Order: sequence, then structure tokens, then C-alpha cells
Amino acid sequence: MASKSIKVLDWNDVLERAYGIGEQLTHSQEMRRYKEMRQEMETDREAAVLIESFNRLKEAHEEVERFGTYHPDYHTVTRRVREKKRELDKVPSIAAFKQAENDLDELLYRVSRVIADAVSEQIKVPSNNPLYELAGGGCGSGGCGTGGGCGCSAR
Repeated sequence: MASKSIKVLDWNDVLERAYGIGEQLTHSQEMRRYKEMRQEMETDREAAVLIESFNRLKEAHEEVERFGTYHPDYHTVTRRVREKKRELDKVPSIAAFKQAENDLDELLYRVSRVIADAVSEQIKVPSNNPLYELAGGGCGSGGCGTGGGCGCSAR
């Protein structure tokens, strides 16, 4: 009678392989581009001025947000935040950084998804892409739409 040998899980081996994957991700094209675009954005004067302005506006928005629509400046501040965000998105260095950030996030999601699926397709994997939640991997309630910020996680 042939007996099947069951391989005992060696946590050290699993962790070593995980660190190896992390090292590969650190040296990936997506990570290099992310770092490059972040550096470019951080040294862009126009971006710095707009980001500072946006952060001040965000603080004002957080203040009015505490009272919601009852605050007399709620709609004005909310509109100004949306306008400033659109202005930020038009700055080439910021747009390039956001694209690089999304590309890196996509890579991390896909690696996490492969690992999770190897264990069970029922395992949820967090994502910053709300489309993954719409594809059926999230909490199913529509949630926060961020794919993880509300405690839900997308597949």
C-alpha cells in the first residue's frame, strides 16, 4: 500500500519565500517608476504649491464635515475641494505619480490575489480599485467604494 507523504508546513520557508517576493517587488519596474514619479512630483514647484493649497482646503473641509450639510459653508468648501482636486489632477507630475501609484497597486493586488487563490478562492484581498469590489470581491453592500477603507476587501 502506497502512503502519501504529507509535507509539514515550515513557517521559516514560507516567510523566506515571502521576503523573496517582497524583494522582487521592490526591484520591479512598477516600483522604480513609482519612486521616480514621486521624486519628480516632490521636486515640482507648481505641484508643491497646489498640494499645500489643497491641504489647507482639506483642513477646512474636515472642519465643516463635522457638521455636515448644516454648516453654512459646507457646499462652498466641498465645491472648492473638488475644483482644487481637478486642478491637481491636471499637473503632469501629479498625474504621472498617480498613474505610477495605480500601476504599483495593481501589481501588489495581483500578487496578493494569486497567493490568496492558491489557498482558497473565498479569501478576500484588499484593493484600492473599487472596480474589484464591483466584480464581486467586496462586502456586497456597495460599501465605501474604496475596496478596503471601510473594512471591506475586494477580490
